[in-house]
Amino acid sequence: MMTASFVLSDIIRAVSFVALYIVLFLFSKWLKDTISTYKLSIELMEKNNQAVGLAISGYYLGTAVIFAASLLGPSRGLIQDLMTVGGYSILGIVLLNVSAWLTDVAVLRRFSDTAQLVQEKNLGVGAVHFGIYLATGLIAAGAVSGEGGGVFSAVAFFLLGQISLLLFSLIYERFSCYDIHGELVKHNIAAGIAFGGNVIALAIIVMNASSGDFVDWRRDLIEFGWSNLIAFVMLPLVRLLMDRLVIPGHSLGRDIRDDGNVAAGLLEGTCSITFAIVLAVLL
Repeated sequence: MMTASFVLSDIIRAVSFVALYIVLFLFSKWLKDTISTYKLSIELMEKNNQAVGLAISGYYLGTAVIFAASLLGPSRGLIQDLMTVGGYSILGIVLLNVSAWLTDVAVLRRFSDTAQLVQEKNLGVGAVHFGIYLATGLIAAGAVSGEGGGVFSAVAFFLLGQISLLLFSLIYERFSCYDIHGELVKHNIAAGIAFGGNVIALAIIVMNASSGDFVDWRRDLIEFGWSNLIAFVMLPLVRLLMDRLVIPGHSLGRDIRDDGNVAAGLLEGTCSITFAIVLAVLL
């Protein structure tokens, strides 16, 4: 009887959280439709806009990552857990939408990314948005995970993570062998994929640095700062090494710039993500 009771309790808990995620998914869709200057249904169904579809795919992945991170931690009863997970997930989804504005005004600042997505159907910009949405979801997931700190610390570490993304994008541009904005305007999908992958790589490290229980501001900020510093140094070095070592005799960066080689863009982004996973485990 005890075993049957535990099984029934697990089933009720699982069904409850699946239902909660469906509600949150619909909320994220409604919020995105409300604040966007375009209608998702029209872009996808009537205009077959693959760039918007790619960007929104990253958005929904980001919401799932935030929800999963909110589930972590000790249980305080089903009702309390549903309220806590729901509250932090809503906060994360709101912050995820804030990141779209930050991308437009700060990261892709030399053109209107909305115009590139909607009017130009630019898959390169769609790939960047995919990466930034997923990266932001990872950062928000790290910020809302763990015990202590509350909403204030979650928002603070999210904002610090967004600043990290902005600084990293500037570093990426500085040490790239091509003009990121210029290549994106030319619909260079490979450049968008490579950039998006590198942003996700940084977010993995930032998520690891900000996740876990909140101890105190001094210790947590020092740990966050050191992790960022290591990421800012190591990821560009990895990119430089992999540029020549992945395919001897070829430069991934030049193949991206000169040929729009999507395979080269995928390799660069993937290599950065794999090394970020290793660094996150070691840090």
